Parts: sequence; structure tokens; C-alpha cells
Amino acid sequence: MGRVANRELDYRVATALCRGAVRALGVRIETRGVEHVPTEGPVIIASTHVSYGDSLPIALAARTRGRFPRFLTRHDVWHPRGLTGPMTRMQHVPVDRAAPAGAYLHARRLLAEGQSIALFPEAGISYSYTVRPLMRGVAALARETGALVIPTALWGIQRIYSVGRPEGGVLGGKEPSPDWTRRRRVDLHFGEPLTVGPGEDLTEWTVKLGVRLTEMLEGLQTLAHHQPRPGEYAPWHPAHLGGHAPCRVEAAQWDNSPRSAVPVSWGPQPETQPETLRDAPAGGSGVIA
Repeated sequence: MGRVANRELDYRVATALCRGAVRALGVRIETRGVEHVPTEGPVIIASTHVSYGDSLPIALAARTRGRFPRFLTRHDVWHPRGLTGPMTRMQHVPVDRAAPAGAYLHARRLLAEGQSIALFPEAGISYSYTVRPLMRGVAALARETGALVIPTALWGIQRIYSVGRPEGGVLGGKEPSPDWTRRRRVDLHFGEPLTVGPGEDLTEWTVKLGVRLTEMLEGLQTLAHHQPRPGEYAPWHPAHLGGHAPCRVEAAQWDNSPRSAVPVSWGPQPETQPETLRDAPAGGSGVIA
């Protein structure tokens, strides 16, 4: 009992620190559809991935429903001194892309216990800010455990800290630093629950998830308050919606999507570089099987 209490104490401390950071930066988080997150029972929050901080607003919103979502996260997050203990006590799940089976089994056990998990089925941040290839893990876990799937999208947080065209155009080159500009707005949308039937095809269901996540993400990206100003260079906004982020063709060289991911058949399908990128300044700027 004490161990469980200690685990949730770490989670409460972490979310309190998150709230403090949000207040310090004056970030306004607008959440829609949080009532779709059930207050009990196994649930999978499957979110788009647009920034390094995506887990923070998701966790804060889920806490209002009494949930402590366990995030499937890159295993190297456990490496820095001082993080190993808290991450383990909060029961987040380390994911090694080279050997993801362990993370799958861990997540399955959590769902069997009636817990909530949260993951990013794109297995990485999308350089194009479109929904990139998706892993089948969400569908597999939901089909095996009967857990509800809550499709989730967020936008605005990428302006604080995210990926961008690396210097020299080479993966691993220097990318944009965090932007601590105050009073950013972040929009978070939890969609209606989805289920995976016992006989459903995992690939076909994952394609449907890609379509749904794209609809939700673009619904946020096209909100008036997220539009670039006329003439503004906007590497934080998708190219197909008038921004200067890499299009899918350009972004593919940096996205480094797992080979086992379901290829994209949803969202924009550009065959050439969008017009907006021709005017861009030079040099501008967790996975389960």
C-alpha cells in the first residue's frame, strides 16, 4: 500500500511542477472532450506528437478525470541522474525501439490492471506536423485487452519546443532551441472513444486511426488563433496549410519512422515542394510494435 501511495505521490509532485511551469510561462491550455476519458477501467490515450512537451498537458487533463496515465516513453529518458527512480515509481514504460516487445508486455499488464496508458503511435515527433506512419501497437493492445482508445490531438505547444530543419539538413544537426515566449496558447482535443473488435485487422484499424488523428490535428491547426500572420515566416506551421515546416517529402529524411509502421495513406499527399517553402529563409528554422 505504501509503495502505491509513494508512486502516486511522485506523480502528484510531477504534475504540480508542470502546473507551476505552465503558470510561469503564462501558457493557456484549452481542453476539449476530456469527458471522453473514462474515470476507471483500461484506456489507451493515443496522441499525435508535435513537441517534446506533449505529455504534460495530456497528463494534466487526465488528472482532472482521476487518472494517472502511464506514458510509453523512449528508454533513454530514464538515463539522466535523478529521473530513473521517479519515472519507475510513476510506472511509465521505457520503450527500446530495437526491442519493443518488453514495452508491449508491460503496457498490456497495466491495462489488465485497469490502468490508463498514453502513447504516441507515430513513434516520434513529425517534422512536417502531419500525422506520420503509425505503429500497430495501439490496435494490438486494444484488441487483446478490450481497452478503449481515446484519439487525442494537440497544437500550439510545438511553438515552445519541438523539432525543426537541422543545420546542414542532416539528422543530428543542431535544431531549434526552446522558445520561452510567454502567453502561448495550447489546444488539446480528446476524441470520442474507439474500440477494436476481436477479429479486426490491425493494419486497417490503424489506417482509420491515422485518418481520425489527421482530422483532429487539422481541426486545431486551422483555428484562427493558430494561423501565421500575413508575411510571417512560420516553420512551426505545416506547409500544406500555409506554413514553412518541411512538407512530408522533405521531412521523410529526418522522421526516421520504424520500418514496421503502417505507411501514410491519410492527410496531405504532396508530390512536390509546396510554394510556401520556396520563400523560406535559408537555414530557417514512445513506440510499440
